[in-house]
Amino acid sequence: MIDWRRIDELRGEIGEDDFGEVVEIFLEEVEEGIGRLRAHQTNEELAAHLHFLKGSALNLGFQSFSTLCQAGETAATEATGIEVDLVALEACYEQSKEVFEQGLSR
Repeated sequence: MIDWRRIDELRGEIGEDDFGEVVEIFLEEVEEGIGRLRAHQTNEELAAHLHFLKGSALNLGFQSFSTLCQAGETAATEATGIEVDLVALEACYEQSKEVFEQGLSR
């Protein structure tokens, strides 16, 4: 669910002092992005929002969430008729966030 190697790599890149701030910004941006998903108007907008979320998720090691975003982005881009399950996407984010926060506190 979480790519802990990516977390360690990010800490090394930005330093321990700035890591907490980066995490806080990431969580705020993703939660805003999830809000934008609910308000999307077109498949193109949905794909763009999912692309943003996918990139953000990869940067902070949210692997499962990123994978779901990628699948949704592909479905929206290709207009496959497959509905993107926003409830499942949000649930995956919440679960990932919980696992992430528990892992950081150890």
